[in-house]
Amino acid sequence: MKNLLRKAFLPIIGFLSLIWFLIRVIPKPSRITYPCMKATAPVASTFLLYIIGLLSSIFAFNKAKRFLKQSRYVLFAIALIVSAVLGLSTLLHTDKKAYAVIQSPIDGANQPIGQGVGINPGRVVWIHNPDATDENCRNRRNDYWSQDDNTNQDVVNTMVSDALQMLTSTDSDAAAWDALFRDFNISHGKGDVGYSADEKIVIKINLNSNGCNYNSDNYERWNYRNVDTSPQIVYAVLDQLVNKAGVPQENIGFGDPGRNVDDIYWDKFHAEFPDVQYWGKSNGRTPIERSSTRMIYTSDGSMSDYLPACYVEAAYMINLPVFKKHHRAGISLSSKNHFGSFVPFHGGASHWHFSLPASEGHGDVNHGNYGDYRCFVDIMGHEHLGGKTILYLIDGLWSSTNWGHPPIKWRMTPFNNDWPSSIFMSQDPVAIESVGYDFLFEEFDEDHPSEGENDGGDNCGPFPHYAGTDDFLRQAADSNNRPAGITYDPENDGTPLPASLGVYEHWNNPVDKQYSRNLGKDFGIELVSNLTTSVYNEPVASIADEFQLSSNYPNPFNPTTTIAYTVPQTSEVSLIVYNMLGQPVRTLINGQLSSGRYEQQWDGRDESGRAVPSGVYFYDLSARNGSEAFHQSKKMVLSR
Repeated sequence: MKNLLRKAFLPIIGFLSLIWFLIRVIPKPSRITYPCMKATAPVASTFLLYIIGLLSSIFAFNKAKRFLKQSRYVLFAIALIVSAVLGLSTLLHTDKKAYAVIQSPIDGANQPIGQGVGINPGRVVWIHNPDATDENCRNRRNDYWSQDDNTNQDVVNTMVSDALQMLTSTDSDAAAWDALFRDFNISHGKGDVGYSADEKIVIKINLNSNGCNYNSDNYERWNYRNVDTSPQIVYAVLDQLVNKAGVPQENIGFGDPGRNVDDIYWDKFHAEFPDVQYWGKSNGRTPIERSSTRMIYTSDGSMSDYLPACYVEAAYMINLPVFKKHHRAGISLSSKNHFGSFVPFHGGASHWHFSLPASEGHGDVNHGNYGDYRCFVDIMGHEHLGGKTILYLIDGLWSSTNWGHPPIKWRMTPFNNDWPSSIFMSQDPVAIESVGYDFLFEEFDEDHPSEGENDGGDNCGPFPHYAGTDDFLRQAADSNNRPAGITYDPENDGTPLPASLGVYEHWNNPVDKQYSRNLGKDFGIELVSNLTTSVYNEPVASIADEFQLSSNYPNPFNPTTTIAYTVPQTSEVSLIVYNMLGQPVRTLINGQLSSGRYEQQWDGRDESGRAVPSGVYFYDLSARNGSEAFHQSKKMVLSR
């Protein structure tokens, strides 16, 4: 009935969207770039397709009747078939993907919303190291993604260590943890204090595939090839907490409340960390108990739920999801990771799906409007969930195409058809999901090779492109984007969430991946990366140590400036000019260069030879030699 009602109202909604689009854009065409117009355009265009299909079907049917009266039976049959096909096509597509999939986010590049959180506000650290995973892993019996010979524990340990120090601007792991605890306690009104030995920490990982363990108690039910949070990352975090941060093992619990921490983790960890609480029901595991009362309330007033008692008792939380898209939510990162927190009390989390963009799945985006209620905002701000999270760490070593599916290699640079072999770390819950969204949006479009490989329904699709996927991030970042009449208060105690839970924006482009703070601003997101390629304990000189990009001269300039740079060894080099929106203006160099010092002039013209207007531009130099890479951008001012 719900689908029938929605189908009936779609033509009305489409017609109103078309009228609104025309009224706004015809008098002032520049309005087509406004967020509201970007959201309206897909609905309006789908309505046009609907009308065209409907009218064409009626026209063909009238022709068929005329041919029948004239006893022209062949033409009658052809016209009737055409009419039926057009009519059926119109009915099938009025509430499907055509109006739901967006080609670009409604907010343009480098338009930050909200306030950054953390020691370095809005900072997200991205560590990519291809040595973390085995490129030749087949992910089959005796060669699974989760095995230590496919995921290098030493490399992962180094990645986590580097990320912690880069996130906190410290020079040791112990100092990094002390800085994190102190910053958290200061922001929560506890004073400038570090970790206290009686405080408990919970680590929420993602076990939607129940451990991917071929010796699992649930072997018959779950596919062990599917990706969960990597054992190697969980091990690295436990090692950090116990041996660097000084947290007693008995004060640490980890798992996914609705799943069992299987032997793939137990066998790897237990000998070294015997006193840690491994959640589950098997031998030696710690059963999950629910809170004594309902602890979380959806701010639209529709629902309340229990939380694991260990969450309520803990002082801190670490959120450790898997890097993946999702057939209902669009993306599945830190916020979606908490759906698993509700599973043990209901046998699932389907009752939390109602505010997701595609709540029913099957590519049916029934909540794609911006400004709808989004449960992820409640989860992100709840005192025992996001409110206790000291660290967000996204496991992007292998990635996946949906909630519990096999790993997949990534096409985009710098992955280049290899496993993503990455981790992302931040204190800012909005910033880290914004960065994750940009990566997933770029990689998983309608042309991705995975499309169509499965059943064409819930197992494949350009999920990050669903309208409304990033709506919860816009709302979490700024209360002005929240729905009218709803005050987010997930504890239902009369205290609304802060106006901003973090900062949201999109990068300048998928090649440079630059956010506002990377471009010299003192607001927005800062993506700090370390694209290392060295084998663990075997340092390899990087060309970035010798590569040099000089400041252009003159600067400001009119109309010509010179850009100098040094190439230490033969490399694939690109030098591209971008505008403030992150759009490419002119490619100056794109090809292989031998070692030497180069000078390249730019005459202030675009690819078509047209003079560009005065303003701020960026010149971006990228180089690659085998597995080694260099990347740097600088700013210049054209003043005509």
